[in-house]
Amino acid sequence: MVKIYTKTGDDGSTGLIGGNRVRKSSPRIIAYGTVDELNSSLGIALSLKLDVDIADLLTKIQNDLFVVGADLANPDLKNISNRVTDDMVEFLESNIDELEKELSPISYFILPGGDQIASQVHMARAISRRAETSIVYLAEIEEINKTCKIYINRLADLLFVIARVINKRKMIKDIAWKK
Repeated sequence: MVKIYTKTGDDGSTGLIGGNRVRKSSPRIIAYGTVDELNSSLGIALSLKLDVDIADLLTKIQNDLFVVGADLANPDLKNISNRVTDDMVEFLESNIDELEKELSPISYFILPGGDQIASQVHMARAISRRAETSIVYLAEIEEINKTCKIYINRLADLLFVIARVINKRKMIKDIAWKK
């Protein structure tokens, strides 16, 4: 049996894929740690009563977020295993397009909220925006797979659409921001 603790990180460092060790405060660690937080947030949404199509979609996204995390944890871009791909981005885009068919167009800012599940998906969306910021910062100082940035950006858009769809299916209207 493998122990959950190794004590190798007690000095404030952690291992990356490939064996290099970096400080736990490294932008790379912050980026994939935020992706992990996003994944956990989706886990909360999945613990609630969701329509099957939305649950299946969020479960697929959770699995894909492990690929995002692995991609960010591997600084060796020559190693092509577990990398975010254009197909993963296209999957998000096709789901945005399909789900938007259920929604009326918007011409105003929408307040995050509504149903409890939609609110949790909005929270995940906000975390995805923070993950994107962390990934963009990492990309400014280290070379990364640029598709990670695109994936997380598109995921935030999809989560916004999912939250709206959940509310619409529960007959909860979007709440417009009032200046």
